[in-house]
Amino acid sequence: MYGLVNRAIKRSTKITAAGIAGLLLSTAMPAAAAADRPFGLGTLATAEEVAGWDIDVRPDGAGAPVGSGDALAGEAVFAERCASCHGDFGEGVDNWPVLAGGRGTLTSHDPVKTVGSYWPYASTAYDYIYRAMPFGEAQSLTHDETYGVVAYILYMNDVIADDFVLSNENIGTLKMPNRDGFLLPDPRPDGQPAGAPCMRNCNVSTKIIGRARIIDVTPEGQ
Repeated sequence: MYGLVNRAIKRSTKITAAGIAGLLLSTAMPAAAAADRPFGLGTLATAEEVAGWDIDVRPDGAGAPVGSGDALAGEAVFAERCASCHGDFGEGVDNWPVLAGGRGTLTSHDPVKTVGSYWPYASTAYDYIYRAMPFGEAQSLTHDETYGVVAYILYMNDVIADDFVLSNENIGTLKMPNRDGFLLPDPRPDGQPAGAPCMRNCNVSTKIIGRARIIDVTPEGQ
């Protein structure tokens, strides 16, 4: 842009400050579009671009796309697209995550966290599967296929019957087994902030009291 200004100055020694300003504006984005943005940066996203990113499904089911599926239909999709990693019945292959079972193990020394034993909302399964699965082929499932896969996983975890039709209208109403296992806000005394929280230039001492156990959930070589 500045190169254009320099060449223009060389061609005319009578160029004015207003002319330079006009030349700079002519190389910028269209004025009409810039007027729609406070800082005149970037471009406005189209409705199609926004829809491509706005795919989150919240705990109450808000944001779930129109569609439906049951475990019977989902089993066929799961067998073809998911079972190579997660097993035909969600038991997990090698070190790939287990999806079913584990009920009642969370308070044991060897908790098994699955969709049925740990996840508090069924909508989380839809959000994650549609957003990130199958591995390496994210967002290749249709909405109905995703509902079917989620229904099959919920069926394997004894949350719904095999003929239950899961849809955008009821996914937020299902009561997951561990729904009440999550407490908000944190009721523990040491989890409550003391006084007003620091928002800038904070100098808070940190004391490490423990370290997370390293758990390998991905097979070697992947």
